[in-house]
Amino acid sequence: MSHAASNAAVLSDSPTLAIVGATGAVGTVVLDVLPMRRHIWGDVRLAAGVEDVGKVCRVAGEDLTVQALTPEFFDGVDVALVDIPPEISAEWAEIAVERGVVVIDNSPTFRRDPDVPLVVTEINPEAVSERPKGVIANPGATVMTMIDVLAVLHAQWELTELVVTSLQAASGLGRAGMSRLHDEIAVVAGDRELGMRPGDVRRAIDHELGPGIFGGPLALNVLPFAGSHVGDGWSSEESKIRHETRKILGLPDLRVSATCVRVPVVSTHSVSVHATFAKSIAVGKARQALVEAPAVVVLDDPEHGEFPTPADIVGADPRFVGRMRQAIDFPRTLDLFVCGDNLRKGSALNMLQTAELVVATL
Repeated sequence: MSHAASNAAVLSDSPTLAIVGATGAVGTVVLDVLPMRRHIWGDVRLAAGVEDVGKVCRVAGEDLTVQALTPEFFDGVDVALVDIPPEISAEWAEIAVERGVVVIDNSPTFRRDPDVPLVVTEINPEAVSERPKGVIANPGATVMTMIDVLAVLHAQWELTELVVTSLQAASGLGRAGMSRLHDEIAVVAGDRELGMRPGDVRRAIDHELGPGIFGGPLALNVLPFAGSHVGDGWSSEESKIRHETRKILGLPDLRVSATCVRVPVVSTHSVSVHATFAKSIAVGKARQALVEAPAVVVLDDPEHGEFPTPADIVGADPRFVGRMRQAIDFPRTLDLFVCGDNLRKGSALNMLQTAELVVATL
């Protein structure tokens, strides 16, 4: 048998992967990451909204045509990565599961369901085997930014309290968020008078573009609210941080408080973390534990201006942590700053890695 024929035979016996929402912000990154992991899969199918049906995507030397999302699309599929609006994700997940597919869903729809595992592959990979509803949830990207770091520290010092402020990029709202930020930047660029009078930035942007999707102007600004209002002043993003961190770490009583801020960054979330532990914790030992962690890079030399920033680490897979210091008045507390590309490990890569764990259970 020729080498090419041998490869074809291997692929024909390999599992089939579907990517639903393949042309969105996360789906596009899935396709970027997939070539490094293509050998796992036989057939790869793409589906997206009607406006993108028929589009051809080049993936690992293959031309893949985007198909319409129909029930028949899932026939013969083993695992589906689903990144579509939450208002329709439950419906399509049910359709896929009925046709024998294991669904890995990136929306908030299933994350709090006790019968749906919430998986971070470096932390709780064993959870993929317990999927009574046929669905595995992918955590929110903000939680993904910090959760590997927290898990490493919790393993040795026992996390008891968590206070965080997230600095979330425009890409958290997908292609529309990135496009809107670029448009806003184009409006304000070069006008050095802007930002000096109340409301001038808002007026300039609204005049050119109309109201946007962030709840206010993002260029030359920050917005101390991300997500939707869920009551008592809290946002959905803040609620997700509390619930998802507890679920992933297996700490149902963990005390968590979060403030989520949208910042004028195209892609890559950051989180300022104030973490308290049951045991006294020294910065040096914490740093060494994080240096040894597989999915974390320590970038922490403030004396020489070395610390993680979104502009420097966008496109990278690990979590980058710096500004590590022991809180002066809190001997069991560390303050630190973490950055992570919310579209890569924050979404696409973790979904693909979870899919590979699922294949091992089929």
